[in-house]
Amino acid sequence: MANNSPMAIPPSHLLRELATFKSVARIAVGRRREPMAMASGEPVMALPGFGFGDVAMTALRRQLRKAGFTALKWGLGTNTGDVPALLLQLIDQLERAASLHEQPLRLVGWSLGGYLAREAARERPDLVQQVITLGSPIKGGPKYTAAASAYKLLGWDLDAIEAKVIERESVSLQTPVTYIWSKGDGVVDWRATQDTDDAMATNIEVDCSHMAMVIDPMVSHIVLAQLRRSLIN
Repeated sequence: MANNSPMAIPPSHLLRELATFKSVARIAVGRRREPMAMASGEPVMALPGFGFGDVAMTALRRQLRKAGFTALKWGLGTNTGDVPALLLQLIDQLERAASLHEQPLRLVGWSLGGYLAREAARERPDLVQQVITLGSPIKGGPKYTAAASAYKLLGWDLDAIEAKVIERESVSLQTPVTYIWSKGDGVVDWRATQDTDDAMATNIEVDCSHMAMVIDPMVSHIVLAQLRRSLIN
């Protein structure tokens, strides 16, 4: 039987990130895709991963705008990894944006940004219409990521964080979530990036490195397809 429990990321797995060049090649080739119906300005916020800010999500926001969505920055600077503090700030941002656009938002989060998006939806489902995560550590927090050692150096108790993550799951999600994941992920263990227990969850496997998920045209195509599907459901 296959082991579906998340595992610690050995340093050798970071070599998988060399596959990022495959995604760059896809951009250069410019894969042709079937045209899709344009959105009507629905707001979508793009959330960056640990150690990154809004600049890292530039390519994805560009694709969102081309597809007719209103692409929003998260506006919280660098993702420091301090989930409790960032979650409070994110909810404040969502309240303002939902009021401005007069509708709940759709959230696309890369890595830790996806976890934050999901947890914001858990706390405030009235503000979030849909969540899409890209290689996000939804199980165990940073314990099953390449950032685990960095968190330990900062004095974080990874076991305590994992327990808190499990505790939060006692409150069921009311918002549909799409989990985009890859066995080629060299930063987050792929077993920690899916949700096979939630009936509303959609899990989609891609052939992509972790770092390339925000630039790979194949991933962008899936993101846009999932967003458009929510418009007609």
